[in-house]
Amino acid sequence: MRAEARSGTLLSAPYAVFLLAFAAYPVVFALALVMMRWDLVTTPAFAGADNVKLLASDARFWQAVGNTFVFLGIHLPLQIVTALGLAVALNRPMMFRSFWRAAFFLPVVISGAVVAILWNALYATDVGLINALISKIGFAPVPWLTDPSVAMAAIAVMVTWKNVGFYVIIYLAGLQYIPRSCQEAIELDGATSWQRFWNLTLPLLLPQTILVLTLSTINGFQLFIEPYVMTGGGPLRRTYSVVLYMYTNAFSYQKMGYAATIGVALAMIIGAVVAIQRRVVGSAEAS
Repeated sequence: MRAEARSGTLLSAPYAVFLLAFAAYPVVFALALVMMRWDLVTTPAFAGADNVKLLASDARFWQAVGNTFVFLGIHLPLQIVTALGLAVALNRPMMFRSFWRAAFFLPVVISGAVVAILWNALYATDVGLINALISKIGFAPVPWLTDPSVAMAAIAVMVTWKNVGFYVIIYLAGLQYIPRSCQEAIELDGATSWQRFWNLTLPLLLPQTILVLTLSTINGFQLFIEPYVMTGGGPLRRTYSVVLYMYTNAFSYQKMGYAATIGVALAMIIGAVVAIQRRVVGSAEAS
């Protein structure tokens, strides 16, 4: 028995070392930096609660938080509706169904920077393909990335397009587990296609919807590559996300302590939002 215990300890040791080096240590180091003033060059100096006080009164940070919530307000419903609709469509018999499933998943594995550059060209006001199509049907071109009232919505659409394939897979897995007998029973009762979807498919996909909502929220709060590549946080800082602001403080202003404070605050915000979502959706599931 002791030999088996030693073998188990030895086998788990590499994972334990990995966990300590790449999970526990960064978390502890970030928490320690909250109380420090460090510019990556000089020796870190104790700053007490200065970083926390600065964060509480930092208008740019709170604007970034507001921008992120605006992004989530557009992205989350769009992501869920699009992923669910595509999953239902791809679950039906059709020609080249495997090809279409792979095609919708392909953007997930493409580099975010590459996708951002591609959509930057598509969104171009004068020569972009989207505005070219809009002009052909008689409408004026839209300044997708230079209009403060439109830029964040344009980024939300782009992020939805990139990530939807992953959530389609989650919904497709859920659709496979809906009993055929239930579908046949509700069909025999004379239910229409919409009634079957609303009264059977949608309730049975609630666990998958909770998972999609949670993952989309966490990924949405980590918005960085898209505004960094496409708008730089503009126009008028309307696309400045929390992670982009944290990056700017860390590597442009060399305020590592304050950047760590922003990161810890972001983690707390994500935890609070996800907890509220799970509580609200969980109560709806229970009822």
